Amino acid sequence: MKILVVTGKLAEDNVRRSVQDKADVLVLNIEVAAFTTPALLRRSLSGNKYDLIFVPGMTGNDFSGLEKELGISIRLGPKHAVDLGFVISFAGSLEFSTKIPACELLTQRKRSNAVDRVIELEKIAISSMITGSVKIGGNSRMKVMAEIVNSGNLEKNDLVNKLIYYVESGADIIDLGMSLDTSRTGVMNAVNIARSVTDIPISVDTLEPDLLNAAVDAGIDIVLSINSKNIENVKDKLNKNSTIPVIIPDRSDDLESLFNNMELARSCGIKNIIADPVLEPAGHGLSSSISRYCEFRERDKNTPLFFGVGNVTELIDADTIGVNSILAGIAMEFDANILFTPEFSQKACGSVSELRTASTMMMLARDRGSAPKDLGIDMLEIKEKRRREYGKLPDAFIEARGSDKWHLDPSGCFKIELTDHEVRNGKLYPGKIMVRNNNMKTDSINNVIAGSNAKDILDTIIECGLISRLDHAAYLGRELMKAELALKFKRSYSQDDKF
Repeated sequence: MKILVVTGKLAEDNVRRSVQDKADVLVLNIEVAAFTTPALLRRSLSGNKYDLIFVPGMTGNDFSGLEKELGISIRLGPKHAVDLGFVISFAGSLEFSTKIPACELLTQRKRSNAVDRVIELEKIAISSMITGSVKIGGNSRMKVMAEIVNSGNLEKNDLVNKLIYYVESGADIIDLGMSLDTSRTGVMNAVNIARSVTDIPISVDTLEPDLLNAAVDAGIDIVLSINSKNIENVKDKLNKNSTIPVIIPDRSDDLESLFNNMELARSCGIKNIIADPVLEPAGHGLSSSISRYCEFRERDKNTPLFFGVGNVTELIDADTIGVNSILAGIAMEFDANILFTPEFSQKACGSVSELRTASTMMMLARDRGSAPKDLGIDMLEIKEKRRREYGKLPDAFIEARGSDKWHLDPSGCFKIELTDHEVRNGKLYPGKIMVRNNNMKTDSINNVIAGSNAKDILDTIIECGLISRLDHAAYLGRELMKAELALKFKRSYSQDDKF
């Protein structure tokens, strides 16, 4: 396939470096490639015949008339020159777009293909057990179990909101954590509320036999945790209701007792069990616990494995997205089957969604026999796969310097805040950026503007005539962008503070 890439003078070097010998390059007599027009392109074309012409991805012009005239496909390339080599490698196997830049189209297509493949793999997976419609074990995807701490003592609305939030975040199983002071009634109420909100499997987390039995009576699907100290008190109900237990060792570092407890459960007639060798936090035996998982899998190839990711993420001051991804990768190598996490601390917010993405990535990686990269799905938030070109500082330039001068805008000032996600009428609504202007008339229009990105809010402020000074507009742009980033990364925001 013969390909032509169209660009402007400023981007020429970057384009040639990215394209290399994969396509011809046409440099138009303009500085900025995004200003490419059909007329300019038509005048600049030579007699060479091409199968495909890539115009800059940032151009907003319609090339359909020129395409018809030439009989050549004219499609949007990527937004940035650095992505051209990657995009061109798909020419011939992908129909590019006249509306969507090639980089975005590839991202959408690869992600869609990846999601479809995971759905297909899960559909044909052979599992060790099924609870509800969820497969556990075998070659099925690792399932995410999200714990709601102290479920038995929460107000109904609080519990319902947390349940909806976890389901929307991608949890496969909801775990109801019970504190020591929880009553039987509290356990049963929590289970009943959970059943009324979602049909995904529900588990309960306690060592107390009385509470475990109450949960089983209420129709729980999975119980954690069972060991030699409580199994005699709960075995009959577990068998009668076919409830799946998570078996733990009597002491976290005693792998042999885990095997003994598993054998004890089987001797009691319990057929479907999940084993938990207990993942310890960093500084408290993390490497030793990982070794136990390794030894467990060497001795037992088939029993579904429970992997308590939250034990690590909750007890390390590091961004969870990286910790969750690497722990999911380790879990995959052990053929672990349940990734367990609460979002108990603020720094662990988003862990359920992150683990759902990680489990999907690991399933794709295993299917392809590759490392978890270039899958169409990723967990990159700050880092980038292909770095854009840096600018070059000229010999002469004006050194930027701030000003201490401050003038009140006659049109008024703004208070910027973020709202948290909230559940209304059984649906989860994401948080928003909210601005209040002290000059807006509450008797004519609402004095609040809310949106999910800085541009929409600033455009609305300008349209409403609520700003009159350039320095105020620049300030608002800075602060609203900080608020947008805080919203994206699930951080709190305080106006005028450093982000």
